Amino acid sequence: MTILEDARAALDTGPLCDPCLGRPFADRSFGLTNAERGRALRTTLALDDDEPYEASEDCWVCEMETAEYDRLAERAAAAVRGYEFETYQLGTRVPPLLEENDHLLWEEVGIDDDEGEALKTEFNREVGKRVGELTGAEVDFERPDIQLLLDLATDEIEVNVNSAFVYGRYRKLVRDIPQTEWPCNECHETGIKRGEECPGCDGTGYRYDESVEELTAPVVLEAMDGEEAVFHGAGREDVDALMLGGGRPFVIEVKQPRERDVDVEQLQEDINEFADGKAEVEGLRRATYDMVERVKGHEASKTYRMDVEFDEPVDEDQLLAALDALEGATIEQETPQRVDHRRASLVRTREVYAAGGELVDDRHADLEIHGAGGLYVKELVSSDEGRTEPSLSGELGVDAVVTALDVLDVEGEEEAFEQPEFFRDGDGTASGESA
Repeated sequence: MTILEDARAALDTGPLCDPCLGRPFADRSFGLTNAERGRALRTTLALDDDEPYEASEDCWVCEMETAEYDRLAERAAAAVRGYEFETYQLGTRVPPLLEENDHLLWEEVGIDDDEGEALKTEFNREVGKRVGELTGAEVDFERPDIQLLLDLATDEIEVNVNSAFVYGRYRKLVRDIPQTEWPCNECHETGIKRGEECPGCDGTGYRYDESVEELTAPVVLEAMDGEEAVFHGAGREDVDALMLGGGRPFVIEVKQPRERDVDVEQLQEDINEFADGKAEVEGLRRATYDMVERVKGHEASKTYRMDVEFDEPVDEDQLLAALDALEGATIEQETPQRVDHRRASLVRTREVYAAGGELVDDRHADLEIHGAGGLYVKELVSSDEGRTEPSLSGELGVDAVVTALDVLDVEGEEEAFEQPEFFRDGDGTASGESA
C-alpha cells in the first residue's frame, strides 16, 4: 500500500487529529512534526479526492489531548517557578486506554511499532521542547536538575528536584569533634532514657555537641535554600584526631535546592567564618552527582602523625629497627575491638608505605606513618592484643599506645576528582566545556 492508502485506512477508523494521523508515519521525511505530517496527508487526500479540506475537531485515539501541548507546557513551567535549574527532563504517564487506542490504530493501518511514534514519546518531545523555550533550560536525559512527569489521566504534574552538590576539602582543627552528627546509642536520639534525661548525651540526643557536618552543611543549605543537607566524606578520621595538611575531600549534597548557581568563593568564606576556627574548608566547587560515589568509594592513602607512649623504656635503635620492619610491610588486621560493635568482623590486609619518627624521651615518641586507605594506625602501634600483625608493639616487645593522632594528608585523590565532567563552573557548564 502507498502512504496515501495507509492514511485513508487510518482516517477510516474514525476522526483523527493531525498529530495522531501523522504519528504512524513518523519515520517518513525528517524535519517535520507529526502534526505537519498529518496536516499534509489530510491536505493531499482532499486534493486527490477534490473534496473540501476539513480539519478534525475530534480524535478517537488521543481524545484531543494533543491539543493541550501549550497549556501543559505553561503549567509545567509554572510548577518549577521559584527553582533555579539549568537542565530538565520531561516524561508523560499516558492512560492505558489511550495507549490501547494507539496500538489499535496501528494494527488497523498495518503499521509496525518501529515505524511510527508512540503517543507518550510525542508528548515528551512536544511538551518538553515548549518547556525548554519557556524556561531557557536544556534537556538532560541522564541527571537533570529538574524532572517533570505529566499525568494525562489526572491532569497533574509531578516535580522532582534533584540534589545540588558542592565539593571541597576540610581541615578539622580541634579534637573531639566527629565528622558527622553522632546520634546517642543509649537513647536513640530521643534525649530520654527510662523516663529521665539521658546521661549519655545530657538530653541532647547526640554524643557530641558539634561535628564537621554541623560546622559546614548549614551554610550550604541556607545558600542553596534547600530542604536538607547531607555530608559525604572520603573516609573519616577518629573523633579525637585532627585533620590537617591538605584536608579531607568531602561533598555536601543539598536536597530540593531552590538556588544552584551559588558563589562558591563567598560560600567558602562564609563556611570558614561560621566554623569559627574549629574547622575550615578550601577548594570549594560545584559538583555533580557522580562525585558523591567517587568521594565515598575512594580509599586514598593517608599520612598520620602520632604521639606514642611506651609502657617500658625504649632506646632510639630499638625504635628505628621496629619502624624499619614496618616500612613496606603488609599488615593483617582483624576488625579492631573499638569498632567491632558497628563493623563486620573480618581480617584485612593493608600496606605501610613509610614509617618514621623519633624519641621524645625513652617513654614517648613522635611518629609519622604513610599507609594505604583503611589502615588502622592506632592498632598498628598497639597491636590490639595481637589482632594486628605485625605491629610496632610487637616489633619492640613493649606495649605502646597512641595518645594523640593527626591526619596530615589524604593523598591520591585529586587526579581522580579533578576530572572536568564532575564539576560545574559558575555559568552552569561543566569545567572544560564551552559555555
